[in-house]
Amino acid sequence: MLSAPFLNDANFVRSVILLCEHEDQGSFGFVINKPSILNLGDLVKELNFLECEVFVGGPVEQNTLHFIYFGPKLIPDSKPLGNEIWWGGGFSVLVQLIKSHQLDVNQVRFFLGYSGWDSGQLQAELSEETWVIFSGETNFTVFENSSDQIWRQLMKGMGGEFEIQSNYPIDPRLN
Repeated sequence: MLSAPFLNDANFVRSVILLCEHEDQGSFGFVINKPSILNLGDLVKELNFLECEVFVGGPVEQNTLHFIYFGPKLIPDSKPLGNEIWWGGGFSVLVQLIKSHQLDVNQVRFFLGYSGWDSGQLQAELSEETWVIFSGETNFTVFENSSDQIWRQLMKGMGGEFEIQSNYPIDPRLN
C-alpha cells in the first residue's frame, strides 16, 4: 500500500506499507522505506558485529523491534505474508540463524515500531484515497529496491495517473 502523493502526515509521506494483518479488529503493517538512524548492532548486543539498517516501521510503539524475512520458513511461529516473506517468530531463533549463517542478514528487514489502524480506520482512509493499493511482487519491493526510490518506482510501475503523480513534488508550492 502506498501513501497518496499529497498525504501530509509526517509519519507517512511517500511511504510504502507492507500490510501484515487486515482484520475486523484493525490493521497492522510496516513502513518499508523509512530508514532509521540506528543499525541492528546498536539495538541487539548478540549482533553488534553487523552493520544492518533498521527501518522505522511506523509511529506506534517505536520502542519495539520487529522483523520480516525472505526465503523458506526457518523460524517457528513465523506468519506467512506471501511470496516467501515471513513475519515474526522467535527472535532468539533469528539471532542464532544469522550467527550460524543459515540466514543471511540481507534476507531480513528490521523495524522499530509499526503502523496500526483501529477497526474501520484503514477502510475509511482508503475511501478518502489516502492510500493507493499496490499488489505486485512484494519480495522484490521489500528486499531489493533502494528505500529512497521504492515509492516512486512503484507509482511509476502502475502507469496512468500514478506514473504522473510519481513525479509530483512533496510540496507543490516549492515547484
